[in-house]
Amino acid sequence: MAVSKRWTYILAVVIIAIAAGWFLRPSNPDVSPSGDKSAKTATGVLVDNRMPEFKLAALDGKQISVGAPGKITVVNFWATWCPPCRAEMPELNEFARKHAAKVNFYAVNIQEPADKVGDFMKQQNFTMPVLLDKEGEVARTFRVSAIPTTIITDKQGVIRYRKSGTVTLSELEGVINGL
Repeated sequence: MAVSKRWTYILAVVIIAIAAGWFLRPSNPDVSPSGDKSAKTATGVLVDNRMPEFKLAALDGKQISVGAPGKITVVNFWATWCPPCRAEMPELNEFARKHAAKVNFYAVNIQEPADKVGDFMKQQNFTMPVLLDKEGEVARTFRVSAIPTTIITDKQGVIRYRKSGTVTLSELEGVINGL
């Protein structure tokens, strides 16, 4: 009987260890843990994958293509009703202005009318490029589950940084300076 209890105890410890390992694993690898910058050919929406290209309308109605290699690209998903989004907007606007020659920056508004977004941008004196994801289709493609979410690609179009939550000017500059 004592041997049977010992094996039951060992089996229980093994099962608990496996379960703990499963639940404690990183669920959203937002930043490449290896820091490896070798381009992969797979297209996807997570770090180390080539960003899928997409087209959206800007506030002026012009269709803009996003994701082609050639320049560092920053895409920030947001909405006017989102307090954290509103809090980071001044620094995003400054970043977009300061790095316009080096970086393609796009603030992708999710599912709000163009006039509401345009009024918000004018009232706040923001000049960064805004694209309208009217149906939320691009946000779904990128698996955006919380806003703000920011994605940064290198010049080859490979995602090197992804973060859900606010970002700062210095954080963005740190990422692009490392690319």
